[in-house]
Amino acid sequence: MSQSPTTERPPVALRTEALEQILVERGLVDPAVMDAYIRTYEQDVGPMNGAKVVARAWTDPDYRQRLLDDGTGAIAELGFKGSQGEHIVVLENTPTEHHVVVCTLCSCYPWPVLGLPPNWYKDPAYRARVVREPRAVLAEMGLSLADDVAIHVSDSSSEVRYMVLPERPEGTEAWSEEQLAAVVTRDAMVGVATVSATQ
Repeated sequence: MSQSPTTERPPVALRTEALEQILVERGLVDPAVMDAYIRTYEQDVGPMNGAKVVARAWTDPDYRQRLLDDGTGAIAELGFKGSQGEHIVVLENTPTEHHVVVCTLCSCYPWPVLGLPPNWYKDPAYRARVVREPRAVLAEMGLSLADDVAIHVSDSSSEVRYMVLPERPEGTEAWSEEQLAAVVTRDAMVGVATVSATQ
């Protein structure tokens, strides 16, 4: 039986916390293990993988072209593949075109290269507004683009997920792949930020 529209449900965070508490009490989940797993996907494995892909594309023109032609295949060349990454399309930002990614239905996201989606990516306000007013949403998130830069919004789905190849920052021409990867952020690969050489 479905709930009526007027029935109040606890916020997702409270329901999640209650479920976790039950699982911990029954000895089915170790909270330390779960925290480490989530932290790894949010901060390390995923975004670090994507940063390596971007750095390779910035330093290897042949790889960059393969990445733009067949994102999934080129990403797999570096060993990054798996669930939620079966079909990844890579979109290149340029001085005149800027791509930003959203999933308007839920939170489809390329886990192998970006890890778990951040909370703001799953937020209904972001999902609805970035499609209608991307320039305003990006500005609110700290990215102001010139009026002559065209903004393209790509909607991820269960069939295809998108990743942004951000512009390489000026002054990094002599940098190694490792140095470049260190300044690439998750947000730049979603398109809500740019990459700075001083990050």
